[in-house]
Amino acid sequence: MTAQTGTPDTVTTVYKVSGMSCGHCEGSVSAEVSEIPGVSSVKAVASTGEVTVVSAAPLEDEAVRAAMDEAGFELVGRV
Repeated sequence: MTAQTGTPDTVTTVYKVSGMSCGHCEGSVSAEVSEIPGVSSVKAVASTGEVTVVSAAPLEDEAVRAAMDEAGFELVGRV
């Protein structure tokens, strides 16, 4: 159920988010998640509701949930 991959120096995690419908939504989610310490890359895709995050270490789900809430969207879980 948990999809975490990456190199020894990074972790890639894909999250499912509800409520994204456009490029502006993608930008809002990406901006908020990018502020989490250790995050090096964020790619949000409104059409699939998926957000791919590359970080230096696994992220706490609550930190990701708080960033999604701040952007105005709901974290459903990991893909």
